[in-house]
Amino acid sequence: MVRQTPPGRPEAQALDRRFAVLIADDDRGTRETLGEALEQRGYRTLLAADGAEAVEVVQMELVHLVLFDLHMPRLSGLDALLAIRHLLQPSPPAVLMTADATNDLMRRAFQAQVFSVLPKPVQLPLVVHTLARAIRQTYGVAPPASEHPHG
Repeated sequence: MVRQTPPGRPEAQALDRRFAVLIADDDRGTRETLGEALEQRGYRTLLAADGAEAVEVVQMELVHLVLFDLHMPRLSGLDALLAIRHLLQPSPPAVLMTADATNDLMRRAFQAQVFSVLPKPVQLPLVVHTLARAIRQTYGVAPPASEHPHG
């Protein structure tokens, strides 16, 4: 059942059947490369240059999943996730990326109920597989990337 909403309201984007992934990474190349690759696989992507910008985006856009770098200026990926959790109920599942996966970081991430922590540099097949698992587990449906494994 699709809920009809007036055009121009953020909820109207729910009519776009693609899953929206918010990618926040202070490295522009990583952010844009992931965005393009996920768009090609049927996702709608939103990009943020840091955690604070990511918090702003979720207040204006429908987001189904967040993919955040852990180390960013203004707000880290984990701090941005915690801020989003205060704003959105239910909040979207989160995947963090880091080159610095210490035991302390992993403990804090899983205490915050992060779906997964991926090592950087990220491998695209692992990102796609992890996002598909998070969407299936959270929403009970397969995302486009797993329905159309063409690339």
